[in-house]
Amino acid sequence: MRIWRLLGFLFTLAIGLGLGLYLGWGILAAQPNDTSPDSLRADYRADYVLMVAEIYQHEGDPDAAIQRLALLGESPLRRVQEAILTAQQLGYARQDIETLARLFQALQTHPVPTVTEMP
Repeated sequence: MRIWRLLGFLFTLAIGLGLGLYLGWGILAAQPNDTSPDSLRADYRADYVLMVAEIYQHEGDPDAAIQRLALLGESPLRRVQEAILTAQQLGYARQDIETLARLFQALQTHPVPTVTEMP
């Protein structure tokens, strides 16, 4: 009698696990949304700009940085300014803020196209 209870319990557990996985990964799975970087929250936009600044620091190509920042919409200079302010408010490391400032300085001396001129 005891073995039948154990087998029944394990069978029920297996059915529940299988049904849960089927529902969770199959029928009720979350659908991915295609979003653009310009819809990010301010803190995530600051992280994105910081990543662009770090890439610029290694590559030294302001045109590539401008193209990457163009995904955020608006002026790349304005987005870098916003990222610096957000980074200061959120307490980013001094080195990160300096990296953002170097990108800002580079973009100031480089001709930055307006949003309508960007590809």
